[in-house]
Amino acid sequence: MIQEIEPLCLDNQYHPTLPGPGAKVCAFRGKSSLVSRRGEEIALPDWEQVAPGVSRWVYLFRVGEVNYFLAELRPDFPLPEGYSYEELRAHRKLSPKHVVYAEMTAWHLYVWYRDNQRCGRCGSPVKHDGKLRMLSCPDCGNVIFPKICPAIITAVVHGDRILLTRYAGRAYKSYALVAGFCEIGETAEDTVRREVFEETGLHVKNLRYWATQPWGIECDLLIGYFCELDGAEDITLDRDELSMAGWYAREELDIPADDVSLTNDMIRAFIEGRNPR
Repeated sequence: MIQEIEPLCLDNQYHPTLPGPGAKVCAFRGKSSLVSRRGEEIALPDWEQVAPGVSRWVYLFRVGEVNYFLAELRPDFPLPEGYSYEELRAHRKLSPKHVVYAEMTAWHLYVWYRDNQRCGRCGSPVKHDGKLRMLSCPDCGNVIFPKICPAIITAVVHGDRILLTRYAGRAYKSYALVAGFCEIGETAEDTVRREVFEETGLHVKNLRYWATQPWGIECDLLIGYFCELDGAEDITLDRDELSMAGWYAREELDIPADDVSLTNDMIRAFIEGRNPR
């Protein structure tokens, strides 16, 4: 999955570090990211390439021995040769994987910084803490930490068949699994039961945890479960959420491993007979 970047690792702790030689820069405009691209490979700019155009910056994290910074570039700054802003979602299956992972994690933090420039309690401008990844209000003392939204994704299995869906009204057109955000006062397991019923009219039982995945492009943490159908298999589709849903046997599915998403990992686990028993 996208977070599996061994032998490298992500050090996501905040360090009051200055940018310098070898540092990488993440810069966003709308939902696009500044990269250079050669075929299926992308690269983020070095600090030296954009430093003259940086109006604001903040330390993000370290991947391996490389520091990453979030930077806001002046609109009139000429981009380095070979670099342009590209739709972030189009990068999810590109390489190197650790760069894509860094880019999506940087997006998660970019959204948090963008949306929390003032205190939500009193409206005063907030300040960055000097030691922690935290914003604080000097007037009322409110503290703000990065927002992580828990969400479930579930593979519903019925004998030797799996429930696959396609989203309605989204750019992503490949097979999907039932997924949704946890609501207030709700356990992840209750979210599985609710989302499956709301989207397909099905009941499920025997929930089994599979894995989790940070998915920075949506600012969430995905929690994967396998479960079994409980009762009738007839589907009642929520057409506001899904364009289709159906039961598929292993031999009907030709879905290659993508080494990126939890969705693919779970579908491939079913195809290969690795789903938990």
